[in-house]
Amino acid sequence: MLNHPAEKYRPFPVIDLPDRQWPSRQLTQAPRWLSTDLRDGNQALATPMDSARKLEFWQLLLRCGFKEIEVAFPAASQTDFDFVRLLIEQHHIPQGVAIQVLTQARSDLIDRTFEALRGAPQAIIHLYNATAPLFRERVFRQSKAEIIELACAGARQIRAQCEVQSDTAWTFQYSPETFCFTEPEFALEICEAVSAIWQPGPDRPMIINLPATVEVNTPNVYADQIEYFCRHFSQRSQVAICVHPHNDRGTGVACAELAMLAGADRVEGCLFGNGERTGNVDIVTLALNLYTQGVAPELDFSDIQQVLEVVTRCNQLPVHPRHPYAGELVFTAFSGSHQDAIRKGFAERNARQEAIWQMPYLPLDPVDIGCSYEAVIRVNSQSGKGGAAWLLEQNHGLQLPRGLQQDFSRIVQQQTDDHGQEMTHHALWQLFCQHYGLTQPSRRLLDAESHSDEKGETRFKARLQDGGQTLTLEGKGNGLLSAAVAALRQRYDLAISIEDYHEHTLGKRSDSRSVTYISCTNARGERAWGVGIDNDVTRASLQALLNAAHAFLPQESSSPA
Repeated sequence: MLNHPAEKYRPFPVIDLPDRQWPSRQLTQAPRWLSTDLRDGNQALATPMDSARKLEFWQLLLRCGFKEIEVAFPAASQTDFDFVRLLIEQHHIPQGVAIQVLTQARSDLIDRTFEALRGAPQAIIHLYNATAPLFRERVFRQSKAEIIELACAGARQIRAQCEVQSDTAWTFQYSPETFCFTEPEFALEICEAVSAIWQPGPDRPMIINLPATVEVNTPNVYADQIEYFCRHFSQRSQVAICVHPHNDRGTGVACAELAMLAGADRVEGCLFGNGERTGNVDIVTLALNLYTQGVAPELDFSDIQQVLEVVTRCNQLPVHPRHPYAGELVFTAFSGSHQDAIRKGFAERNARQEAIWQMPYLPLDPVDIGCSYEAVIRVNSQSGKGGAAWLLEQNHGLQLPRGLQQDFSRIVQQQTDDHGQEMTHHALWQLFCQHYGLTQPSRRLLDAESHSDEKGETRFKARLQDGGQTLTLEGKGNGLLSAAVAALRQRYDLAISIEDYHEHTLGKRSDSRSVTYISCTNARGERAWGVGIDNDVTRASLQALLNAAHAFLPQESSSPA
């Protein structure tokens, strides 16, 4: 890279629009959408789609709710021509859906395009030619007048052909390609000239497409260009203003949003931003950005994973795990502080029974686009106590008390630090069960009974499976657990006391199982937790106590000598 890039590169000029209005506006409705996946997106693929893949993609676009779909450049290849004919002849175009095709301003290409469209119920014919000085002077070596005449000749031929094929409901679209680095006055001049030939009105719909063919400036400059055009075009009320942003500077979505604020009625783009170079604007992101602001996007991405599967299969391109809304990791928090905030956010939402979505780190409810909450929190070495607690609550119904969250988090941290990998839901559950006695407890409660006298003293007796032995515990205290602790002290010469106790049911039915969490401390102040799950809350409590006490007993021997 150059130390002084100004020696090689120069900024593109901005537009003088001191009274711009778009910064104070707000998006309140969806634009008209056009998918150009089958044309612009397809021409950018290393292996363009065959007819079968294009038809599968077409059907996906219809399910998503697109009413305008650019399907081909039919004069460019026999494959594109044949696909247009397939859609028309096999009646794949539903009522109310318009196909769009692209053509350059060349007589032979326009004739071929109309041949492809013969019999179409509704069609948009899209004419374009490059207008920027870079192309006028270096590519075509033509004057402004010659560039205007090229566009006008194409427009005259298209109008004449539309009148011949009058059974089709035609819309004419014109693009001054390279609009974003064309002089604003010249873009207006050429569009005025083309519009005068078409004579747009309610019965002769017209679209003027103002593309950011290659992004060359910041999104605010593009918005200024769109607002300038909308304010100065003489037949603004008779045409739809469309934008077609590319993503060369990584700001295609911002360009589209600001262009809509500036007056654009329609947006052309691709699902997940496919297209030449860095791609076209991503319609999925644009639509869901509107959705999260309470604006109905008029497109349906309720099953985002199915959309993702079809698009990646047809394009033979992956979608990045961090891609907005659709990526594998976009709803996932690994950070401990993020996890804790999300877990508390869900708890508060449930407690308040809120309708409005207000969730830390999640601008969109994953359920709305067909995703589950399983991927929201995942556990690795960066995770805190909230992450593991969330997964246990979501997958197993456990509501860990704060002290147990901290204790288990320490164990999880040690495990993930040791192997350096993410811990799966299954591995996390296995670790929890193993550490707190839910699988193969060293001392398993067989049966127990207790009796209380009129003085409030409880006598307790239980049988345990301790290794290969069956042992009997007996004790007394001022309650069941007090008596059980006394029995453990007597049997194992163990000085422990219960410090914390929590219980809840695993479900809302009367026959739901109960879970009990107990922490005990020994004479040195060391703490250990045990967990018990059983249909009977008494058995769950006693087993949790045994599991907690296990931490203070010699591992090689379960009973005193």
